[in-house]
Amino acid sequence: MITASSDNPVADCIAMVVVVLMAIGTVFVFSASANIGQEFDLQRFYDYPGLRQLLFFPLACLIMYTVSSVNYRRFSLAEGWFKSPTCYFLVISIVLLIIVLSQKFFGFFPRLVPEINRHYRWLKIPLGPISMSFQPSEMAKWAVVFFLAAVCDKFGDKIRLFWKRFVPICSVVGLVVFLIIVEDFGTAALISLLAFLMLIIAGVKLRHILPPLPLGGIACYIAIKYSPGRMQRIIAWLNPDKWLDGINYQPTQSKIALGSGGLWGKGLGRGICKYGHLPEDTTDFIFAIIGEELGFIGNAAVIGLFIVFVWLGILVVARCKDRFGQLLAGGIVLIIAIQAVLNIGVVTVVLPTKGLPLPFVSAGGTSMLLSAAAVGVLLNIAKQSASDSDQLE
Repeated sequence: MITASSDNPVADCIAMVVVVLMAIGTVFVFSASANIGQEFDLQRFYDYPGLRQLLFFPLACLIMYTVSSVNYRRFSLAEGWFKSPTCYFLVISIVLLIIVLSQKFFGFFPRLVPEINRHYRWLKIPLGPISMSFQPSEMAKWAVVFFLAAVCDKFGDKIRLFWKRFVPICSVVGLVVFLIIVEDFGTAALISLLAFLMLIIAGVKLRHILPPLPLGGIACYIAIKYSPGRMQRIIAWLNPDKWLDGINYQPTQSKIALGSGGLWGKGLGRGICKYGHLPEDTTDFIFAIIGEELGFIGNAAVIGLFIVFVWLGILVVARCKDRFGQLLAGGIVLIIAIQAVLNIGVVTVVLPTKGLPLPFVSAGGTSMLLSAAAVGVLLNIAKQSASDSDQLE
């Protein structure tokens, strides 16, 4: 539990749900990273996804606890643009995205920005004997949430002014999306959807936000049409019985893992799809490994935890009397909920294959640590709202 006080049951419950999700993720990343004949070399501890996740889990809990003690209002623009960490957070994200994207066209930083799975998405930071990978698009995703909450709170009803407020805000979000969409369509689409929903919640006029949608649709079509990989994934999704040994291999193996688990699963650690059959089993398709080893019951439990998280997050938004707190809490809950739905949709082959991790569960230090920090902010909003209510009483 993140706090010992008895008057913050919502914050306590959110913390417990997130810790349980991260614990489940740590267990199954360790299970999914198993390999027949693999020998662990503790001198290369950081090279193993399962062992690496054992390091990230307690660190994420510590970050969540630490951030929950920071007043969330410090991220607003109430004291000016230059005194808010949100602005620096956004600027740093944009700079890192430019560095990563520049490698695709100019190749200035071959060691700092390596090509992984035919994409340039990660910064590789050497730390002595180990190298730490950092994904700037994950940071940019959260920077957009904080930025939109802060500017919509600062401008208030003036957010409805088209040229003076709406267009500049959309231009900033559009810049971030443009820098990401070249290499990561899924994250760019997620940020666009999130921005659309947050602006509607903030009170933007529909006649302002609806006309740009066709332009966004055209941009998405171009991004898909002129990317052979993206187009192939959509065609394969529309034809699930074809190319089973090719582009449809991963979705097919995901269905096999889920189906073979049955109701109760094969048992923890007894799955076989992780032995080279299901690609990205520790990251994007960890939900399939849970289904194979714990069955439908295990998958339902994970989905149930996300539903509880969303419900508790809605309670935080409803009880918060501060506009900035409402927008920020709403953005945090929205991005985690949408990402969870998209990931589970991909794993169950309801949606085309796309590389989006399952929040708190998939392997990946950048996603887990930043999500934990965001939840820490959500916990602080819950605690501040509870203390404000007590003062009113």
